[in-house]
Amino acid sequence: MHRVDLKDGADLDGFRRALRGLVALGVEPGEVVWSVGATPSLFGDDATLPADAPPVSLPRPVGALIENVVCHRDPERYALLHRLVWRVLRGERDMLDHHADPLVHRLALLDKAVRRDLHKMHAFLRFHEVRDPDGTERYVAWFEPDHFIVEATAPFFVERFESLVWTILTPVGSLHWDRRSLTVGPAALRPEGLDRDDRFAEGWQRYYESTFNPARVNPTAMRAEMPRKYWANLPEAAAIPAMIRSAPARVQAMIEAEAAAPRRRNPDKAVAAMARQEPVTLAELNRIILAADPLVPGATQAVPGEGPEGAAIAIVGEQPGDQEDLEGRPFVGPAGQLLTRALEEAGIERSAAYLTNAVKHFKFVARGKRRLHQSPTAGEVKHYRWWLMKELSFVRPRLVVTLGATAALALTGRSVVGPAGTRADGVRRLGKASSPSTRPTCCACRPARGRKQAYRDFVADLRRAREGGGRGGLTASTGMIEYSMRSSHDRDRTS
Repeated sequence: MHRVDLKDGADLDGFRRALRGLVALGVEPGEVVWSVGATPSLFGDDATLPADAPPVSLPRPVGALIENVVCHRDPERYALLHRLVWRVLRGERDMLDHHADPLVHRLALLDKAVRRDLHKMHAFLRFHEVRDPDGTERYVAWFEPDHFIVEATAPFFVERFESLVWTILTPVGSLHWDRRSLTVGPAALRPEGLDRDDRFAEGWQRYYESTFNPARVNPTAMRAEMPRKYWANLPEAAAIPAMIRSAPARVQAMIEAEAAAPRRRNPDKAVAAMARQEPVTLAELNRIILAADPLVPGATQAVPGEGPEGAAIAIVGEQPGDQEDLEGRPFVGPAGQLLTRALEEAGIERSAAYLTNAVKHFKFVARGKRRLHQSPTAGEVKHYRWWLMKELSFVRPRLVVTLGATAALALTGRSVVGPAGTRADGVRRLGKASSPSTRPTCCACRPARGRKQAYRDFVADLRRAREGGGRGGLTASTGMIEYSMRSSHDRDRTS
């Protein structure tokens, strides 16, 4: 007969060491006496168990079950787990799937009880703010678990309250976190006056009262999920009896009150409200743009347009890039440098054109220290379209050059990637002269063999735009200039 002495509580490490030795010797479960927290025998633990036995390979669900069951108060838990491991190592590796097996059923009940206790501690533990004699802020909590789960809950509380200094006291153990390291301590007694004059307790009670729904009162279900034994440590529990008593009267008052119209988010109302307070100058519009929060968080700042009002040509890109986001100016990054060179070759002075973007904030994906461009969605383009159209109404260019599919979508309200006639229809509906082209970055991203040709096509597009915008060639019937792009640009749909 072998005797194994383990520490009080959940001695997972001691159980693993003993189990490895028993498995190495082939000791059957019936030949082992597991002793927990008892006075060691005259000769101590069984000296015949090898101290350097190799680890035991078990299915992952079995390992997870062991970690939970050792936390249970059942004095037979280690013997039951030894029987489980014995059978698993002898071919029954899927025995946890056999729920009718008496051993599996009993272990499942122990596992369920521990998991429930873990959940209750996560949900019902409340910290109280205390001050050390030197004025240091600290948080202390008292909880009374059913099982030896204190150490098992440590990762949860460290992750959630990593920035605080806190101590958790229970009758079966304690935890202390100092923002750097975790200390597992012995059992404790409930501190005196823990919840006296505690603003945290008052905050919990106010939160609970504000979220209470009197129409869904079910005391039986509430007590099943939050048994009365936890109420003594819950600041908000003091308000429960009064809220239950007042629930019928509050429900009746709600029934007798007139029904309120449902509140629904309506973008059209927001646009209408903006229209009632529309800016009257481009400078006012830019102030609104700069004050607006990005639709997708992360951008440093909004990037308004740049250039003279009354410019003959306006150039609309997709969105600011990384450099533009940092400087707050459009087209100052690598793509902007390429655009500046192309404008010079096309005979357009950059300072004479109005440069802007369809989307006013930089959308990106972080990759380490780098911020990689991410194309805006159609919904995001629609969100910023009001600003773009208002911007162009102040500048009143003779011709708008859209760089890429996103800019064309913002200008026309729909995808502009079809035949020339489709593009012309979109421009007619807009009632504004437009010349679609490709994005400068698309020229740079092409394979070396086609890069030069793509750049020449881009310069040619800008040159045609200069000729149209500069001569003011507007037709009397439609007041627009129409251009047909080559098929190479129709294939370039990136934005």
